[in-house]
Amino acid sequence: MNGSAVGITILGAALVAGIALYRLEHFYWYDIEYEGTGTMALTAADGTVEDVTVIALQHAEGSSSPLKFRACFRVEDALLDRLASFAPAPDAAPTVAPRPFDCFDADAIAQDLKDGAATAVLGQTNTPYGIDRIVAITRNGDAFAWHQINRCGERVFDGDPPPEGCPPPPNTE
Repeated sequence: MNGSAVGITILGAALVAGIALYRLEHFYWYDIEYEGTGTMALTAADGTVEDVTVIALQHAEGSSSPLKFRACFRVEDALLDRLASFAPAPDAAPTVAPRPFDCFDADAIAQDLKDGAATAVLGQTNTPYGIDRIVAITRNGDAFAWHQINRCGERVFDGDPPPEGCPPPPNTE
């Protein structure tokens, strides 16, 4: 076999592997569901958790990581008037969603948060341990949720003990 045939074979195999990995990442490892009406937990400034009714709920999740959670929904106008009563999420950083879940545009959400067109609040903390659910709500009632690692998780996932004020990590044995 000459060199060009070997090179073409290697490039072909790399192309097939790349396409397969792309398809797996965007279409296979996520479950996308359209639920319509549902609830979303939001944490009040006093630490209590309140389930609020949401409409047009759709979410994407992956069983391989809790960080794969994304959701899009709408909240009622009455909730918009109470946004200041919920715990803020100052370090909100939306992450990219799988391609078929096109209602969640991480760049646009981040820009809305930066411009003040959206408010980020804490959905729930440590769900599961070390992961917080963040909810961004726009002025017109469009809302988006995702999971991100909190300060407890950052330390524990690196193999260090949890920082002061964090609950003990679950037993992983």
